[in-house]
Amino acid sequence: MRQLINCKGQLIDLSIPKVMGILNCTPDSFYDGGKYHSDALLLNQVEKMLSEGATFIDVGAYSSRPNAQNISEHEELKRSLNAVQLIVSKFQEALISVDTFRSKIAVETINAGACMINDISGGSLDKNMFETIAKLQVPYVLMHMKGTPKTMQNNPKYDDIIYEMRLYFSEKIANLRALGVNDLILDVGFGFGKTIENNYTLLKHLDLFKCFDLPILAGLSRKSMLYKVLENTPEEALNATTIVNTIALQNGASILRVHDVKEALETIKILQQLPK
Repeated sequence: MRQLINCKGQLIDLSIPKVMGILNCTPDSFYDGGKYHSDALLLNQVEKMLSEGATFIDVGAYSSRPNAQNISEHEELKRSLNAVQLIVSKFQEALISVDTFRSKIAVETINAGACMINDISGGSLDKNMFETIAKLQVPYVLMHMKGTPKTMQNNPKYDDIIYEMRLYFSEKIANLRALGVNDLILDVGFGFGKTIENNYTLLKHLDLFKCFDLPILAGLSRKSMLYKVLENTPEEALNATTIVNTIALQNGASILRVHDVKEALETIKILQQLPK
């Protein structure tokens, strides 16, 4: 598997899994929406995640929870640029990923100091995204989502979810490679146009996506596939998150995208003690 990605000239080795800390700059995200409503709170959270061992900080300015309100490109750009510029000004070495499906946001935030684009739509919501990534030559997280954030949970159906998603990734990867994109990371998109059963099928068979010889990102943190099964809340789903992160790592995940960095790093460290 390709284990190195190039972030602003720095080669990141994913042979030992890394953690991506979630930084939502939105008022309506499902778990921490509105939590970092001031520059000071935002920077404090970044400092906490970096001190706990996060390799990447993933800035999100558009809530992608089911039925989230659509916001304008202008509003998303304002939120994301403010976060990126603040982080760069205080933590110059931080590796910033930007969670966006809009190519203009990608260009502006990379120019402001971010080094990676995390696209929930896999290029499906902006026809210019793939060419933009090729021009920027930054790592690109290619995620699978059925529909849009507004529609994705409206009775999603698959005949064979593994087959359909592997076909999806093979086509998208071929398009990106033809454009000259080098650093790709796959994300099966837990919770994005999937039933609870779909999500656990993907978790159990995550290793089947290693056929693409690319790093796999797992975004499972505090999601409804956990708290609905346990009949609790996102706030009570940290233990469940650790359990599914453990399974994801055992099945080939190279990056854990999480709200709780310390616990994710501990999970990685414990699993690294197992004999090869």
